Amino acid sequence: MPEKLYNKVGYSTKFLRYKIPFPLLAYPMYLMKRSPGKSGSHFNPYSDLFQPHERKYVVTSTLCWTVMAALLLYLCTAFGSLQMFKIYGAPYLIFVMWLDFVTYLHHHGYEKKLPWYRGKEWSYLRGGLTTVDRDYGLFNNIHHDIGTHVIHHLFPQIPHYHLREATKAAKPVLGKYYREPKKSGPIPFHLVKDLTRSMKQDHYVSDSGEIVFYQTDPHIFRSAPKDE
Repeated sequence: MPEKLYNKVGYSTKFLRYKIPFPLLAYPMYLMKRSPGKSGSHFNPYSDLFQPHERKYVVTSTLCWTVMAALLLYLCTAFGSLQMFKIYGAPYLIFVMWLDFVTYLHHHGYEKKLPWYRGKEWSYLRGGLTTVDRDYGLFNNIHHDIGTHVIHHLFPQIPHYHLREATKAAKPVLGKYYREPKKSGPIPFHLVKDLTRSMKQDHYVSDSGEIVFYQTDPHIFRSAPKDE
């Protein structure tokens, strides 16, 4: 968020946005309302997110989502809410948290601050090169090597089973512009530190300038203002 918009956002929104674990549960809300300063819903076929020719696909998706939600409500009456939480709710929450965790760390939390480009300074290549590769240990194969994220952004048409091969071929070409990920053990515990550090430091960018870096709000986790 640019600084002007960040200053307009209420304390509770900032707290939920930057205080773990709340950001890791935000994906369903993002689908419904998007991020602060952006309008539209992924469930509304007339949202500005979609082109007119895409509306029929959004309608189909939303209808399927509604049927699934109705089925879950019915199963809650049949088996009980607690039982449904055990067999569906808990796995769903784990999935959402992992999805947000992985997505966030592909675009934030690098050892050195990554630039954001705007206006004439932005290009497709520059945008792709400011993403970050990650090593997820045992989980690499589970989500089809999406940790090779830079090459995925530069050439999204490459199928997942060629991502490692393509990354290896691209490294000599990218040179210093490629950021080598830290090697992980079986479980990527090292990424938790990257996540928490970034959440504490990366809050907003300047309103001016075409090459900007995240800045930190030192007062974000203090007591809420009395007028809120």
